[in-house]
Amino acid sequence: MNGIGRGALALLLLGVVLGIFGAAHASAEELGIEDLKGRIFDAHMAQHTFANGLRYCAELDGTNFYFQPRNRVLNLEDYHRGLEDLAKAQAFNPQTRRPWSDADASQRWDEAKKQAVRDKENCALVASLPELEKRLEQMQAAQNVSPHKN
Repeated sequence: MNGIGRGALALLLLGVVLGIFGAAHASAEELGIEDLKGRIFDAHMAQHTFANGLRYCAELDGTNFYFQPRNRVLNLEDYHRGLEDLAKAQAFNPQTRRPWSDADASQRWDEAKKQAVRDKENCALVASLPELEKRLEQMQAAQNVSPHKN
């Protein structure tokens, strides 16, 4: 190959490489936008399904959970002591239709701990909604201006 042929080949390869990287960047950007849209959708769903609990978000820090049947926040440690007392007293458990057992109390305690984590996550997700929507708007605007757009 002569000097002109090698230069043209190098330019062609450079164009192909840049095209591949540009397409990969655009698809990664689209993936980021789709992920953001998914998180925004999740935040809106949490806003609707956890609407009554949202007013208690200041208290839902992982040490408390929202008790929907009574529309109030319960402290996990107090709740745990209450469950232990129910099992010790063998009080009637309406869900199982028999006296509370240690296994029942342990199961309900595990559920309450998980709920406390979920409640905290729901509050954080809903609180992040304005920022998520702002970031989506910025990403979409940047994508519309981007020279790599197909």
